[in-house]
Amino acid sequence: MTARDELRAAKALQGVDFPATKDELIEYASTRGADAKTLQALRTMPDRRFENKEQVVEAVPQEPEGDAPGGVHR
Repeated sequence: MTARDELRAAKALQGVDFPATKDELIEYASTRGADAKTLQALRTMPDRRFENKEQVVEAVPQEPEGDAPGGVHR
């Protein structure tokens, strides 16, 4: 997940009640119209209960930014 993806996830989960499970978070984001990339990022999280939005952002695997595999295209 890039910094941009973190913002997307945070926006998609704005207003969600915590604690919440992974499935509850994905369902909430889906009903709020989250895009496919955001939903895919949320699906990569471990199956567990999250106490707050910060835990969600930390749980999504980090990927380098950029379009080229391995990071920013130079």
